[in-house]
Amino acid sequence: MSARRRSTAATLLTLAVATATLAGCSSKTDDKAGSSDAVKVNASDTACEVSKTTFPAGHVVLDISNKGSKTTEVYVYGDGDKIITERENIGPGTKASINAEIKAGSYEIACKPGMVGDGIRQKITVSGDGGSAKPTDPRLTAAVDAYRTYAQEQADATIPAVEAFVAAIKADDLEKAKSLYAASRTGWERTEPVAESFGDVDPKTDTREDKVEAGQQWTGWHKLEKSLWVDAKTGDDEKKLADQLVNDLKDWQKKIPQAEITATSMANGAKELLDEVATNKITGEEERYSHTDLADFQANVDGAQKAYELLKPVASEKDPELAKTLDSEFAAINALLAKYKQADGTFTSYDKITEAERKTFSDAVNSLGEPLSKLAAAVVVK
Repeated sequence: MSARRRSTAATLLTLAVATATLAGCSSKTDDKAGSSDAVKVNASDTACEVSKTTFPAGHVVLDISNKGSKTTEVYVYGDGDKIITERENIGPGTKASINAEIKAGSYEIACKPGMVGDGIRQKITVSGDGGSAKPTDPRLTAAVDAYRTYAQEQADATIPAVEAFVAAIKADDLEKAKSLYAASRTGWERTEPVAESFGDVDPKTDTREDKVEAGQQWTGWHKLEKSLWVDAKTGDDEKKLADQLVNDLKDWQKKIPQAEITATSMANGAKELLDEVATNKITGEEERYSHTDLADFQANVDGAQKAYELLKPVASEKDPELAKTLDSEFAAINALLAKYKQADGTFTSYDKITEAERKTFSDAVNSLGEPLSKLAAAVVVK
């Protein structure tokens, strides 16, 4: 996913390793959005106004309005700036909501105009006995367990793929290293909502060149990507970076059991993966040197579909039309991607994709993303 730089740590969304778990979804699909129960967040270029700074633990909705001139992000931070949840890419004049299950404790809500820096922050206190109970529906418990297994399997499979990529760099085999690059990222891209939930692993491994902040050393996949495709280098610096990449990813692999995963965080993670495609893959920003964006695109879709399929028994019962639509849209986007898959399993280089084709991809992502934003509401335990 994006290589988004976390200023002080932790991760993306709802699969947070913290004392609370929140799940984001579209405001127009949340039955509490816009109600008096919601915590309203008015974000602007210079302020982050929160309507309530104290509220009870349990089910919470954050209604976000971007009243500024810049695209913004809204985060909820726990201790040590661990990201409990976030909502990115909230355009000027638009709204979003986060559907949350939050435990008692002290937090900060941060608005980030321009999507940079530490943000404009407001302290909040969540009171009560610690938040909501575990889901009572055994199907959701089984879905969470299965998704954790999936996340671990993807991490476990990533390590040997990355080690093969690194071995080619160490052997100064430039072309082989290039051929192994995309495959080394598949497991990460499928489960990035979990991967981003661990401290600084994401900034170390997946930061793009334009997202490197002051004082940060650029490391990870995309630094090696530039070395291979732009500089044609496999020197001592690249070998050291390659070893570091393996070590950082092994750290991620070991931490999977610590991830706090819920049914709603799975649903929100699926939507985040589609948002990631829309923001970084469609534009060609993610793999700007290798142009292997479609491999990442497929992995993001794979991960989103896995989460949906595990939640489908409950979602289809609560909202059968939603399940029918998601089945159709996932089939459509997979069929579109299949047209660009080569006999050897690789994808057409993204620099060969025309603007008209990119528009077709964008339309397909949007067509899936809108109903996918409703999945979290369809699995909320009330």
